[in-house]
Amino acid sequence: MTITQSNQAKYRRNLRKSQFKIRIATLFLSGVVILSAIIVAAWFAGEDKINAIFAQINFLQRNPPMWLEAPMVTGKYLLAPTVALLLTVWAVIKASPQPRVWSRRLVVGILLLLTVRYVVWRSLSTLNLNTPLNGAFSLGLFCLEMLVLCSATIQLFLMLNVKERRNEANQKSIAVIEGKFNPSVDVLIPTYNEPTFILRRTIIGCQALEYDNKTIYLLDDTRRPEMKALAQELGCEYISRPDNRHAKAGNLNHALTKIDGELIVVFDADFIPTSNFLTRTVGFFQDEKLALVQTPQSFYNADPIAHNLGLENVVTPEEEVFYRQIQPIKDSAGSVVCAGTSFVVRRSALEKAGGFITESLSEDYFTGINLSAKGYKLIYLDEKLSAGLAAENIGAHATQRIRWAQGTLQAFFIKSNPLTIKGLRPLQRLAHLEGLLNWFSSISRVGFLLMPLAYSFLGIIPIQATVEEALYFLLPFYLTQLMVFSWLNSHSRSAILSEIYSIALAFPLALTVVKVMLNPFSKGFKVTPKGNASNKFYFNWNLALPLIILFIGNAVSLWRNLGMCLALLWQQVSTPQVVEHFKGLDLGWIWSIYNLILIGIALLILLDAPKADVYEWFDLRRVVRLDIGDKTAWGVTTMISEVGAEIALTQQIPMELIPNQSVKLEIAEDNLQLNAEIIRTSIKDEFLTIRVKFPLVSVPQHRRLVEMLFCRPGQWKRRCTPGELQSFILLFKILLKPRILFDRNVDVSAIAVSKV
Repeated sequence: MTITQSNQAKYRRNLRKSQFKIRIATLFLSGVVILSAIIVAAWFAGEDKINAIFAQINFLQRNPPMWLEAPMVTGKYLLAPTVALLLTVWAVIKASPQPRVWSRRLVVGILLLLTVRYVVWRSLSTLNLNTPLNGAFSLGLFCLEMLVLCSATIQLFLMLNVKERRNEANQKSIAVIEGKFNPSVDVLIPTYNEPTFILRRTIIGCQALEYDNKTIYLLDDTRRPEMKALAQELGCEYISRPDNRHAKAGNLNHALTKIDGELIVVFDADFIPTSNFLTRTVGFFQDEKLALVQTPQSFYNADPIAHNLGLENVVTPEEEVFYRQIQPIKDSAGSVVCAGTSFVVRRSALEKAGGFITESLSEDYFTGINLSAKGYKLIYLDEKLSAGLAAENIGAHATQRIRWAQGTLQAFFIKSNPLTIKGLRPLQRLAHLEGLLNWFSSISRVGFLLMPLAYSFLGIIPIQATVEEALYFLLPFYLTQLMVFSWLNSHSRSAILSEIYSIALAFPLALTVVKVMLNPFSKGFKVTPKGNASNKFYFNWNLALPLIILFIGNAVSLWRNLGMCLALLWQQVSTPQVVEHFKGLDLGWIWSIYNLILIGIALLILLDAPKADVYEWFDLRRVVRLDIGDKTAWGVTTMISEVGAEIALTQQIPMELIPNQSVKLEIAEDNLQLNAEIIRTSIKDEFLTIRVKFPLVSVPQHRRLVEMLFCRPGQWKRRCTPGELQSFILLFKILLKPRILFDRNVDVSAIAVSKV
């Protein structure tokens, strides 16, 4: 029986079981919600026992243990713990700019202690249960907050033992370079509907891999004649199948029946490896227990959030947090996530695991779990060895994230559930639990956005705390987290930028989480569109509508709260009830201002800026010789792509350059000669600059171009995101100077420029 037939049989056998699991999981979660609603309804109805229980809890909240009360000292002394902690953490960061074992463990230990201290204070001293309405919101906010803290605490715990494998890769690669370890490798490129020009450079990049014992396969899941012709033109193998059953997983499983390599490499249709990809990864498979090596996903274009904000060369892609922080800590727990592209897997191990999992949209994630459950090791090499296309507009970005959320959360309803599958260690299950809980944080985010409205329109005070308590318990927890946030994630994201990213998609992701828990297999697979261009701004109203409503609500809430505060001050009313309400309003309007700023920036994210060219232009310097007629000139490229270049001439030419004039261009460093046509000329930085296009590029010339632009080892550098203060200043400038008003004339050379 082939792997494909085996998977189909397993799918049919497990269908009835999965339907039963669907009922159990959905009923459990629905039961929790319904039970909570019944208790709250009984409380509102005045049921004696419920009232008595909550009255007793409220009494304990009003009279906490003495050790949970702020010291009876002035405010400056209450700030002493915060100042001491910040100075300690600052000293650690200065002594260890990049996290090391000792510094990471010290900082994580401090954060874990602060988290426990904060949770104890919040749970025993700050809940407001004096009325059913206040109690419902207070408990609801507390539960949403604890949901986020639970995921964050698991992350902190796993950070205590992060692994770095670059030195190990150096040692393992020696045998590969010397030819002592040379297993056969099959490189698979699954494609569904991607444009030909994207597949062309991917195939060329794979063929440029510095490894002789390899075979490249194009797996066409749409049976397109142009794909077969492309494979024949470039000299790679072509495989198609009669149907599209199980989408990408089915495509890969079908290919497994046609190939026989010892190792299998998978690249998505838009991902191009650097030439040393196999040299750096294959050596690890000298360990017979190793099943899979995952590498990071890098991107040669800006993600839509950075692009729409005009911060292409400032803000790192959203995935950087996952690949710089999350994957290393999962590696330490033995629970590396297979990301679907840019990975190497042992064929024999994959066969024992039953091939690629077809139960879920996230076939990559659950295939990795099955390999772990069989006792194999999965490792993560944190080294950028490939690059692909990020989603090119905010709608595609949202579609991609929604698919990831649905696919991951289907874990609760399939046999490959990492919480229940046999063979995983407790630490591995804990790491996977963190990944599942992380998607539920979108529900918490929506709750945090709505809470200021409850302050204003319902008079809710969900948190009861004095200023002294906030200074003593909240401030050190919050500021210490803020200080180390970027440091712990290797400067891939600041805290305030993380807030912006999460708010932009909070509502669709929260809705997806609810839908999946009720009906996990309701939507099919939808491929993220790639290779599109647009010459105008486009506002995504579907994503923006809930944020617009929320923005208006927060603006009205702020106006009402400020009005009430001013009225109370004007009337000089000072009864205990009014004072308590005033404190609630004070927190309410601060929260409303915070939400308004973040929502305003999130709305700007949903305005897609123009992207006039489907080809990426790179800021790459190369010395160029130009033959123009019988004249020769020298220059340096300032921008270059697969279809053209911009060249700053370093000497004067005794002739006039005109559009459509033919030139011959030679880049000696890369052994590349091209015919070109002048598009336009201009003066930049006192240099005569010409823009040329390449009207006809042969296959050998295109190979040199792709290798120069995409395949150079070490070319995909890490950028560091701005710090918290710099991020705040950047976002404030964006609010004052939105791109749609001040950047209407977007030049192709300024779009999606990757620093290489």
